[in-house]
Amino acid sequence: MSKLRVGITTIIAMLFSISASAQTGIDEKINLFIKPYADAVAGAVFTSFSVAGVDIPIVLVWLIVAATIFTLYFNFINLRAFKHGFELVRGDYNDPNAVGEVTHFQALATALSGTVGLGNIAGVAIAVSLGGPGATFWMILAGFLGMSSKFTECTLGVKYRNEYPDGTVSGGPMYYLTKGLAERGPGFAKLGKVLAVLFAIFCVGGAFGGGNMFQANQSFSQLVNVTGGESSWLADKGWLFGLVVAFLVGMVIIGGIKGIARVTSKIVPFMAVTYVVAGLAIILMHLPMVPSAFEAIIAGAFTAEGISGGVIGVLFQGFKRAAFSNEAGVGSAAIAHSAVKTSRPITEGFVALYEPFIDTIVVCTITALVIIITGSWDPSVDPSAGVQLTSNAFEKAFTWFPWVLTVAVILFAISTMISWSYYGLKAWTFLFGESKLTDTTFKLLFLFFVVVGSSMQLGSVIDFSDAMIFAMAFPNLLGCYFLLPVVKKELNEYWDDYKEGRLVKTGQ
Repeated sequence: MSKLRVGITTIIAMLFSISASAQTGIDEKINLFIKPYADAVAGAVFTSFSVAGVDIPIVLVWLIVAATIFTLYFNFINLRAFKHGFELVRGDYNDPNAVGEVTHFQALATALSGTVGLGNIAGVAIAVSLGGPGATFWMILAGFLGMSSKFTECTLGVKYRNEYPDGTVSGGPMYYLTKGLAERGPGFAKLGKVLAVLFAIFCVGGAFGGGNMFQANQSFSQLVNVTGGESSWLADKGWLFGLVVAFLVGMVIIGGIKGIARVTSKIVPFMAVTYVVAGLAIILMHLPMVPSAFEAIIAGAFTAEGISGGVIGVLFQGFKRAAFSNEAGVGSAAIAHSAVKTSRPITEGFVALYEPFIDTIVVCTITALVIIITGSWDPSVDPSAGVQLTSNAFEKAFTWFPWVLTVAVILFAISTMISWSYYGLKAWTFLFGESKLTDTTFKLLFLFFVVVGSSMQLGSVIDFSDAMIFAMAFPNLLGCYFLLPVVKKELNEYWDDYKEGRLVKTGQ
């Protein structure tokens, strides 16, 4: 731990010189160098086909089809287990003697901190602007279906996790792809190893980029916007912002998943409640307009006159925002949920149902309603201006809200970085082995990229990292298909015990 603190101090010293270089165009050189590779990777991952003149990425279809199949296969588990999932989150069935490192609530908070964030604030504004109010309907539907994907992958994450003598655990797609598929025979064992390595590589790339540099870059941009834009004294001091954020993130990730869970279990409820309350306040202030807003959402979902691509374009925008916001099927959340204290893997699947529900059905829908009610959606919006559009919508009701939104964006970004540091670390140690050296090396690199993301304009790097995150869905979901019978067996055994009253509640 002390070595990591020394490492953080060393990085801070190094970055003063790096920041000066950034101002002389080193970020442009990095962009030019990486662009051909980033374009190739992004082009492969986001390969599209055209429907009604709308380009639909194959990865989006891959995610939505899987979510639909899982929902049907488990007989709408997203509805059947909703009540019991809440009981588990509340701690009604906590087992203090079970293997694991965090409670059900802490595991959910950690996973939520990796998804609730800029996608809910900026992405929804873009979806509604480009797809019209009707995009909200498809966003909610995709979030509903995505609950089943989270249920599946998080159950498997706990089922096949590694448990170590010191009480720590490591889980996620890397482990259920190797151990789970190996149970099906030698041929599947080889396939599982290949899929696991691919997933881990994609996860590390996504952790450094989309889960780190993008978050730092966007939160710094919002801070600059509310402090004067180009004339702000912070405008050329991204490195300073990055150093502060790196220090804060470093102090948390030193403690491992237990430290991460303690922080996220406090930050996530606070920032989510603050944001939701503000959104609900605006909705209540415009209560007479709510029925017409829902009419526009329903009508727009199936007619979409004047929207590019018609109904297909609206459906695509809604599904895209939900999938890109809650990451259901990507497999990242299974890494956090795997650390839970439980002897019944299926319980964490029930808890994971709440992730897309909170992230997409609640938070994203409130954002969309505020934008629709205030008339802030703009079909000609620049896709990079999502945060500003949402900020403008809230500002119409509360002139001071851009400052609150700035705090929320920064907290969202920090919590996302904290969670993705854990995802990336587990993928890193899967590739290079569990040791203090590999652990410390990854954490130092992660903190280094926090400052890089704040102080440089790395467009190509961000494109590359986004592609890496969604590339995770290909090996993850392929493995999940093969392991569906395992989840069903766990579900049937547990559900029988639950219905027959054989489960022991905490305190009984």
